[in-house]
Amino acid sequence: MRIDLIAPPYSGHLHPILAIACELAPWHAVRVLSTPSAMAQVARAGLVGVPLLDADAERVLDAISDPRHAVRNHPLRMHRQLRDALGVMARFAQALHAAYAQAPPDLLIADFTVPVAGTVAQALGIRWWTSLPSPCVVETPDGPPAYMGGLLPATQAGARLRQALARRVVRGFKRGVHRLHRSRMRALGLPQLYRGDGSEAVYSPERILALGVAALEFPCTWPAALRFVGPRLPASGHDTPWLPPRAAPVFVAGRRHVLVTLGTHLRWAKNAFDARLRALAAAMPELEFHFTDGDVAAGHHERSGNYQRLAHVDYARWVGRYDLVVHHGGAGILYRCLADARPAIVCPQDYDQFDHAARLQHAGAALWLRDLDGLEAAVRRAFAEPSLFAGLPALQAAVRACVAAYPLAELVECDGGSAP
Repeated sequence: MRIDLIAPPYSGHLHPILAIACELAPWHAVRVLSTPSAMAQVARAGLVGVPLLDADAERVLDAISDPRHAVRNHPLRMHRQLRDALGVMARFAQALHAAYAQAPPDLLIADFTVPVAGTVAQALGIRWWTSLPSPCVVETPDGPPAYMGGLLPATQAGARLRQALARRVVRGFKRGVHRLHRSRMRALGLPQLYRGDGSEAVYSPERILALGVAALEFPCTWPAALRFVGPRLPASGHDTPWLPPRAAPVFVAGRRHVLVTLGTHLRWAKNAFDARLRALAAAMPELEFHFTDGDVAAGHHERSGNYQRLAHVDYARWVGRYDLVVHHGGAGILYRCLADARPAIVCPQDYDQFDHAARLQHAGAALWLRDLDGLEAAVRRAFAEPSLFAGLPALQAAVRACVAAYPLAELVECDGGSAP
């Protein structure tokens, strides 16, 4: 089959698509479509890349993905991001139409942040699936909704009522924004956000590849098209093929090491976090702290006593070497920690990270740190109370079992889009 995979250049979305593409490439004719800045990683993975958009569009995308302040569920900031994204998506749709005028693929797999790929596929009669690194963001008729600060399962009637109201608020906000931009939404092929059955039109009605495990998620009624296939991660202890080689972090024999990461974005938070971590390292000289900026292109490496600030750490290669990971709750690092059974402290900063933090703590896989003033106490507690992470072995087993149960090459060939 000819299979195209589409993702924006952000690591949290591009990397899962590259992993899927690498898995499918031995069996199918695979291409990866993204922006020009992503082509170097595509090439390093040994894949065929197709660049879309231009430098100006990439600057807009970068501003959307890495704002100068937290967005969270602030309606005006969310609206501004959507407004800018719609402009880029219109250009993306034009580029896709041009690319598929001559030779459309047999199947298109698109990251959920590029919903316009699905509308183009529908218009051209191309089968399309959605790739979803964060299953919790899908709207469901029950269970705690996402983007509301990290809600836990409701155990009492009052909490269930509040969550039902929260689901209505989320859907009402989305519908209000859609009405505000109705003409642009129609031009993109999205005349309505919800289908007749109540499912979200931005996700494929045929197959949603949920790149997670059901064992981590809270009970709810998932869309019929959704199938948990596990996170598609590079092998533990090996270099990630699409990342450039770089010097290894310095590990000190006989000492415990803590990795701290806020992912590839969130530049507004990193410098403040750096100052806090330097003070923490001075207060805990018995530990080694490594703070990564998540910058794939940079090469700086600063070491001061028991503190290192690195440009980038390859999670697949090195996370298993750390005794504790402090992270922001991004899907990539959280599933890397589960795959390697690494205890974690989660300091969510924005978007769905609060929902991930709630799930990890509820499952006994991480501590959710709500106030950074408590970071030192949380680190000490993590080392003193290993029972806090009693859920890690079961989740590690669930990740392995889920990935093994769903080889994507077979799923593409045999699934045929039938209901799960």
